[in-house]
This record gives sequence, structure tokens and C-alpha cells, in this order.
Amino acid sequence: MAAPQQQMLLDLKPEQPPTLDNFVIGANAELLQRLRGLGDTRNFEALYIWGPPGCGKSHLLEATAATALPQRPLTVVRGAEAGAELLLAPGSLLVIDDIQELGAEAQIALFRAFNGARFLGLALLLAGKVPPLRLGLREDLRTRIGQTLIYEIQSLSDDEKATALRRHAIERGMLMDSGVVHYLLRHGRRDLPSLMTMLDSLDRASLQQKRPPTLPLLRELMQTSLDLDKDSNPP
Repeated sequence: MAAPQQQMLLDLKPEQPPTLDNFVIGANAELLQRLRGLGDTRNFEALYIWGPPGCGKSHLLEATAATALPQRPLTVVRGAEAGAELLLAPGSLLVIDDIQELGAEAQIALFRAFNGARFLGLALLLAGKVPPLRLGLREDLRTRIGQTLIYEIQSLSDDEKATALRRHAIERGMLMDSGVVHYLLRHGRRDLPSLMTMLDSLDRASLQQKRPPTLPLLRELMQTSLDLDKDSNPP
């Protein structure tokens, strides 16, 4: 009977909305500066950012869109959902995630957006999983993307992840064992969003079970998570 309760705890996501201020910068300071600039209606840059799942792409796209929205028109599209038309107001920011999933008609629409960007005063923020040369897109569009400002999102070191996790715990008012963060980094998933989600789950479980957020409780949660993964992905 305890499994549904644990499932609820483990499915929790971080409560804070993504912003450019709560992104852990690491070696990405120049990229963050460029993204902040996209909120300016006089900014007509085109950026392509890339990196594997868990690197922070979605956080950065959502945060940049939220920062820009009060200042300029905004169009946000996921690659697989894009169609033959991109409705772009003059001076707007176009944000496309998972650009490698654009269909044939959507690729033509994006190529037209590149051609009309200077006339319409557009800024573009595109994101994918691989560098431009490895995108499976039509050649003329891939060439245009290759001419943008290109940034690979740099991974955090373990020390930077540890600092971010400790700061996150302080913001939640957690008084946890000093070894919790070290154990998470050694035995948890490597990407920071997953690590923070587990830390949030630990905090919730601690409050619900009236137990301190110690290593034994963390091990219980991580074992439950492992068991659930095995149940959902049988051999």
C-alpha cells in the first residue's frame, strides 16, 4: 500500500519556475548574457544552443521566453509540432526547441523566417541535441543555422552541482546531513534537474513522514525509484 504514496513523492518536480537567475551558470556566462539580450526589441540576433538531454536547454528556453515576453512579441514552437506557417509579428522573438524534429514544411517556414528576419526585425533562438553539422535538415537551412551564434551548453562540474544542490536545500529550509549531497552525486542521475527533483522528494518525504532528511531516508527513496523504473521497464 506504500507504493502509490512513494510514487507521488518521486514524481514531484522543482517548484520554482525556470528563470535566467536561477540557472546554474557554470561555464555558460557568455551564453546567459546573450540570452538576456534577446528581450531587447532592438536585438535581432540568431542563436543556436545545443546539448544532450538534461543539460538545461528547456530551462534556458523557457526562461528566455519569460524574460522577453513583456518586452516583445513571442512565438514558441516545439520542432515536432511546427507546421507550414510561422505567425511572426514584427519585432518578435522566435523560439524553437528540438529543431532536429522539424518536418519538411516546417523547415521551409523556418528558412523563410531567416530570409525575412532583417525586414521584420526578428530575433531567433533555436535549440537542438547536436551541433548544426549533424542536424538532419535540408542543406540550405542547416547552412543558415550554421551561420548563427552557436553555443554548446557546458556541463557543470561536480563541485558546481554540489554548490547548486546545497543552495537549493537552503532555499527550501532543509537541514540535511552533510553527506546527502555527496551521496546524490555518486549514486543519482548525473543531470542537475534530476538531482534537484530527488532533493525535493527527500524534503517532501521528510515532512510527510516526520523524519529528518538523512542518508537512510534518501537511500529508501532512491531504492523506490529504482524499483519503479524496473517495474515500468521490465526486461
